[in-house]
Amino acid sequence: MGVLRPACAMVTDSSATRTLVRTAHGRSSPTASVCPGDGGGDRGGTVFAEKESGTLQCLADLVRCETRLYNALNDRLRGQHGIVTSQFEFLRFLRDHPGARVADLAAGFAIGIGPTGKGIDRLEKQAWVRRRFDPSDRRSSLPELTDGGRQPVETAEATFTETPAELTADTLGGPSGLATAQILPELRSACERDRIGLPTG
Repeated sequence: MGVLRPACAMVTDSSATRTLVRTAHGRSSPTASVCPGDGGGDRGGTVFAEKESGTLQCLADLVRCETRLYNALNDRLRGQHGIVTSQFEFLRFLRDHPGARVADLAAGFAIGIGPTGKGIDRLEKQAWVRRRFDPSDRRSSLPELTDGGRQPVETAEATFTETPAELTADTLGGPSGLATAQILPELRSACERDRIGLPTG
């Protein structure tokens, strides 16, 4: 019987790059190598571990920042305008893209068509959106803003724009913020170009 090799999990903290090896028994212990028996003492393995850990840490930081900022914006919109961020973004998209289909919304926000359709249903119940027949395909419909749906978009737009700037001003106001503002659109464009992470449902 072959030797059971441990599965490795790369985990980092803010003070130093740390590699944790999760054994077959579920225990974790700090080590300087990628995996025991995989050239753990070799500098090349350590460099690889550091690079991969750095990428994972960057992704973790990006996701956590997005979550916190999105939650804060959600709370601000709900408290001041009675609308949540996802509703506002759908309504604004429909305002700015007349004739958009549900599939266009789904592609724009990288979510499934099913959840997008349910989101439109909820907006329709609020009388913020109505459906009309698609002139190019009578079997489908196009969501469009009502006058009632246009009003919360126009009222909440300043809050939606100003809140993220306010929350990130101290951190992103300097040169590093400019670099971040340049690299994130490039990363998003690459993901969209290569169709990375598109949901199937």
